[in-house]
Amino acid sequence: MQTWWLNFIVICLNFMSTATIKIFLPHGDAKRLRTAEISNWSGKAVAGPRSEFEGILARKESQQAGIYMLTGIDPERGKPAIYIGEAENIKERVKAHLAKDFWNQIVFFVSKDENLTKSHIRYLEGRLIEKAIRVNRCLVKNSQNSGAKLPESDREDMEVFLEKVYQLLPVLGVELLVAVSSKDGSNIKKQSILHCDIKGLKARGYLVPNGFLVLKGSEAVHAERPSVKKWPWPRNMRQKLLEDGALIDKNNRLEFTEDVEFSSPSAAAAVIHGGHTNGLTAWKDWKGKTLKDVGSV
Repeated sequence: MQTWWLNFIVICLNFMSTATIKIFLPHGDAKRLRTAEISNWSGKAVAGPRSEFEGILARKESQQAGIYMLTGIDPERGKPAIYIGEAENIKERVKAHLAKDFWNQIVFFVSKDENLTKSHIRYLEGRLIEKAIRVNRCLVKNSQNSGAKLPESDREDMEVFLEKVYQLLPVLGVELLVAVSSKDGSNIKKQSILHCDIKGLKARGYLVPNGFLVLKGSEAVHAERPSVKKWPWPRNMRQKLLEDGALIDKNNRLEFTEDVEFSSPSAAAAVIHGGHTNGLTAWKDWKGKTLKDVGSV
């Protein structure tokens, strides 16, 4: 059976260092079992779908100490969900999670030189749970956050380990710990902010790697367009945002209570306009030029 190595040069933002990432596909299929490593790093990641569970646990890495993440969709709320855990023997620990039906992907991280102690992995688990809660892109299924105190030198070593984990997770298809935007907005230039105005209401946002981010405080029309009867996606999305509290009904208009990421400028504009809209013409830069004119998309 054919196997493949994939090499990536990744330049990460938020002060992360550049990285050369090597991904190995034992079955030649990027959707199946994968392993990932970063040059000059002692850690290693193993990831794959639940359908490959036995094959994943058959690998020798699963018998080491490390941290693991189970990801999927919460069946009751229909939102992305994650469970983050630690174990001195990952194989034995994750078997207990077969009773959980929400997850369909697993990824775990170990040290190739096997130098992770119980305190190390508890510290890593605690920091990852904190990150997932702070980013707020999914439901965190953990009932508690254990964490652990470490000597200063060990703590710094684990923070370096976490940096590599954060670099690898999106490459392996797990973006639930990636912040949707810079919280202070200091790295967003004025020229990057786009405006979408309708009926005296104003919305602001900008392009992001996954699509488009609408900023907190942006406004949307209360009434929906007749087109939502035929193409109901905007109505469904608005209702979901209202249920989640990301949109609120305020003085005969809707207002975003937090930054919200959409798959495209058009998806964002459709929610703001209350029906299908061409985002290339709806969003304009600070000079009044549309995205179509600017040629940014």
